[in-house]
Amino acid sequence: MRAQSSATAAVPIAVPASSRGRGFGTLQAALGVVAFSLTFPATAWGLEGFGPWSLVAVRSALAAVIAGGCLLALRVPFPARHHWPGLAVVAAGVVLGFPMLTTLALQTSTTAHAAVVVGLLPLTTALFSSLRTGTRPSRTFWAAALAGAAAVVAFTVQQSGGALTTADLYLFGALLICAAGYTEGGRLAGTMPGWQVIGWALVLCLPLTVPVAAVALTAEPVHLTAHSVTGLLWVAAGSQFLGLIVWYRGMASIGIPKASQLQLAQPLLTLFWSVFLLGEHLPWAAPVTAAAVLVCIAVTQRTRG
Repeated sequence: MRAQSSATAAVPIAVPASSRGRGFGTLQAALGVVAFSLTFPATAWGLEGFGPWSLVAVRSALAAVIAGGCLLALRVPFPARHHWPGLAVVAAGVVLGFPMLTTLALQTSTTAHAAVVVGLLPLTTALFSSLRTGTRPSRTFWAAALAGAAAVVAFTVQQSGGALTTADLYLFGALLICAAGYTEGGRLAGTMPGWQVIGWALVLCLPLTVPVAAVALTAEPVHLTAHSVTGLLWVAAGSQFLGLIVWYRGMASIGIPKASQLQLAQPLLTLFWSVFLLGEHLPWAAPVTAAAVLVCIAVTQRTRG
């Protein structure tokens, strides 16, 4: 915020209700960003006691139970038939694809490395959105987007010793499928509350996630520890449902452009959690690349209109 002049500061000014509402909306969006920034560290904790398939299936099933309970308690009607294909895309990208691919990547990749790569998600989502809606961003937008992508590719190659690893391929695949899910979810959020979009997408996956969870829990070793249980509960309740609720509510209050600016801090927050919670060593290139991507995304946000 800009500093007030001394003359203005000396006069008490009543803050209108709308300003307070926007402030609360900003707080909710910021809480969503914090929730998402903890996803990778929580996944790393979950992998201490669960296999990757068990972790993803159980997390999605638990989140679906929570979402389904809310939908039932509020007596939310079923979406119209023409919404279900879009919900299927959200389910495939956000509920199943992104968690599965990033969890597989985190078996061999650090959370700091994954955070930098996935920092491209806003740019990838913008690309899918332009293709889906037919909008034509400016040349400045595309220049910044390509610069951000080049920075991340250079970082991954440098960290991998000159070649992309299997974990990097998982992460890039996660970017594409999640961007498609985010784009379709954003379109659906124009006709129904955002939390209902993710809620119905989670419920739609229950016939798949429940049997997969049952099979995976018997096929993969399970070691219940404080870390693994905490990580599982967070990615299920915090990242996959509650975080999305406050994020969508905040976005509806302050608008998508301002909310997107808050999301710029997410990769840097994840880098902080990777050191603070996991004790990972942070290579100098990680925060530098994250900051470069942040600048590129900031440019794209200013030029999208």
